[in-house]
Amino acid sequence: MRAEREIAKRLHFADRQAENASGSQQSSGRRIARPAVRVAVGGITLGVMVMIVTLAVVLGFKQTIRDKVIGFGGHIQVVNFDNNSTYEMKPIFVTDSLLDKLRAIPGVAGVAPFCTKPGIIKTDDAFQGIVLKGSEDMGFFEKNLIAGHMPEAPNEVLISERLGRKMRLTVAQTFLCYFVDEDVRARKVTISGIYDTEFSDFDDLFVIGDNEMIRRLNHWNEDQVSGIEVRIRDFSRLHEVADNVYFATANRLDAQGNAYYTLTIEDQNPTIFAWLRLLDMNVIVIIILMLAVSAMNIISGLIILILGSIQTIGLLKALGATNRFVRRVFLTDGAYLVVEGMLMGNVLGILLCTLQSVFHLVPLDPVSYYVSYVPIAWAWGPWLVLNAGTLGLILLILLLPASIVSNISPAKVMHFE
Repeated sequence: MRAEREIAKRLHFADRQAENASGSQQSSGRRIARPAVRVAVGGITLGVMVMIVTLAVVLGFKQTIRDKVIGFGGHIQVVNFDNNSTYEMKPIFVTDSLLDKLRAIPGVAGVAPFCTKPGIIKTDDAFQGIVLKGSEDMGFFEKNLIAGHMPEAPNEVLISERLGRKMRLTVAQTFLCYFVDEDVRARKVTISGIYDTEFSDFDDLFVIGDNEMIRRLNHWNEDQVSGIEVRIRDFSRLHEVADNVYFATANRLDAQGNAYYTLTIEDQNPTIFAWLRLLDMNVIVIIILMLAVSAMNIISGLIILILGSIQTIGLLKALGATNRFVRRVFLTDGAYLVVEGMLMGNVLGILLCTLQSVFHLVPLDPVSYYVSYVPIAWAWGPWLVLNAGTLGLILLILLLPASIVSNISPAKVMHFE
């Protein structure tokens, strides 16, 4: 292979030097082939760039949307087995031993009891159905806080920027929340802060408060909650950790004989996660199309390159080179072109992703996409697989045009013009 690489390197880099120098000594065939080769390299560059940007954007969408959904409900919830599908949840008793057992499960990052209570906000101008949620884990809402401060008293709450705009409420204002059970009860609360996750489905719904307020509304004692949110370190292990949580709680009953039930975030929001899975199909379709375009470009470029070097092929065969030897020469020359196009495509793709990640150049409508700009996420694993797969597939496809050299006769090509 050393001789083939040396000849291919001389052909490739000699063409580049001659192309850039005045008074080129290139053969007319090679000189004619160079524009087609540049088009082929450009096609690979464009294809790889589009694939990298597509991968980063889809990963960004999935990660951003997933993190927002998880922020409102945790990765896994342990709730009462007798619950229905509403936010008016039957309570479970939570003990320190149960929480410690959940924390000890491999992959669990934290656990937090939570309470929920459906209600209605009413002001002088409007009313809105909401869910009052209390939690001991406020990190997600603190990260998305845009005004005011986190609740510091049982009667203080956070509302979303969308809800505040709709109800004409802002920080430090008070409003009445009405809760309907056997009778109607009202609670006056103060807005301590405003959050904005840009996730309209949840921002319109959740008012974030304190577990103690909901316990008093439901006449629960201090050990009763609506459920336990379990956060994990690695989303790819969601079902594995959920199974371990299930086995840790399935055979236990609380102080009142209630059984526990385990739900994942995907169980609670099937529509959203089905939409996110559809994005994977879009990535596959785009990658297949870009690979097809890149492959066709490099095939046509190599064919033209071979035809432009037909006298060189004849000379090599006349000197005793085998068809296999000549094929390897042009496969190596084609590999140089593929690697060159892929390097440029990677540079441009990573540059575009970096610019979008830093400057948010491409905006989006958060009402439709749940985010105000195209999100970018980077993962070295998929990037390496994408590059290795692209390189391997295109080099494999190059075997087809390289087989042309087997049909070239030295006696005929010496007279080829």
